[in-house]
Amino acid sequence: MPDRDTLIHDWNTAGRPGRFTGKPVYLNDETLRDGLQSPTVYDPSIGDKIEILHLMDDLGIQMADIGLPGAGPRAHADVLALAREISNNKLKVRPNCAARTTIQDIDPIVDVSQKAGIAIEAATFIGSSMIRQYVENWTIDELLRRTEEAVTYTVRHGLPSMYVTEDTTRAFPDTIRKLYSTAIRAGARQIVVTDTVGHATPDGARALVRFIIDEVVKPSGEPIVVAWHGHNDRGLSVINSLAALQAGAEVVHGCALGIGERVGNTPMDQLLVNLKLLGAIDNDLVKLKDYCETVSRACRMPIPPGYPVFGADAFRTATGVHAAAIIKALNKGETELANSVYSGVPSHLFGLQQIIDIGPLSGKSNVTFWLQHRGIQPTDERVEAIYNKAKQSDRLLTEEEIMAAIGGPGLRDAG
Repeated sequence: MPDRDTLIHDWNTAGRPGRFTGKPVYLNDETLRDGLQSPTVYDPSIGDKIEILHLMDDLGIQMADIGLPGAGPRAHADVLALAREISNNKLKVRPNCAARTTIQDIDPIVDVSQKAGIAIEAATFIGSSMIRQYVENWTIDELLRRTEEAVTYTVRHGLPSMYVTEDTTRAFPDTIRKLYSTAIRAGARQIVVTDTVGHATPDGARALVRFIIDEVVKPSGEPIVVAWHGHNDRGLSVINSLAALQAGAEVVHGCALGIGERVGNTPMDQLLVNLKLLGAIDNDLVKLKDYCETVSRACRMPIPPGYPVFGADAFRTATGVHAAAIIKALNKGETELANSVYSGVPSHLFGLQQIIDIGPLSGKSNVTFWLQHRGIQPTDERVEAIYNKAKQSDRLLTEEEIMAAIGGPGLRDAG
């Protein structure tokens, strides 16, 4: 195959405002905590959670929220089992646990950390927007007091502190500045900017992250990690995450298949795909399909056929013009070319391949390829029989229907 740049002009790189500021990109997987807040999904068994955790590690995801142990006995037991799995198997993924800014939520994290013998970052969260303050009858002084108390308690007990402001994308600048500054003075070294209700646009994400870096992080003089946690209510979660990285965030959060409350969190799988294609990460993503399918099965959340990359139709076509181009590329003996000519996502990067089917919009080249791919001689009579049947159909033909059109399955052996 000729050099990619001689075949494809990439407008995505034209005028891009920085390559994510040149910083490494880190990922925090929220599938096993925030993702399970979806009203539709099932809480997986601990065996499934452990399998998902190993897949996160295989994919090079650096951090994982393994639960909120203060939520009850089962939650505590599952979090402890996951923490021990990380410790016993020396997984690289670093665990964190969610907690409200209360000592009763932080103590269970301390307990799990001590029993598992590993550090667990306490992600203490509190609402920051005025609409939340009004509904909850909170005062800013109360929020600052709870912030200082929770972070100080976390650090005093030897845990790393991740401080999370809920609904940051609708909070006033002075409130954000006060809350984060208080948390940093108390010892938090990672702060999380959250788009809790999916309110943000890419411009808003960039503006907010830049404000926090300029008005909070730099004045603190501390080595603070800024993270972005997005939701998908407006369908903008992936692009908002990329915008946050461009503005200077170092960590982005996501959940497998975008599961989560309402319409869900940022899809971790789509983040990984886009970061890989943009050159921001170099992770081996061959197991990303296993990750998606395992979460789909464990949470009983079907993957829609048209879901990006891992839906059944993502690399499948029966349209004559599209299929013909893919077939011509394959006939050149160039798999990468075939995976790129009618796809913006090269399927081989994710352990997948193009699929050519036969339907009412197919050409005879589809039929010829389909037969050859299965070791069946594409005689004129066979091609014509299948082609005519497809043109009379209102959908794709099944394999059984195609074989019936040309005399049955014995043809595989006959050639």
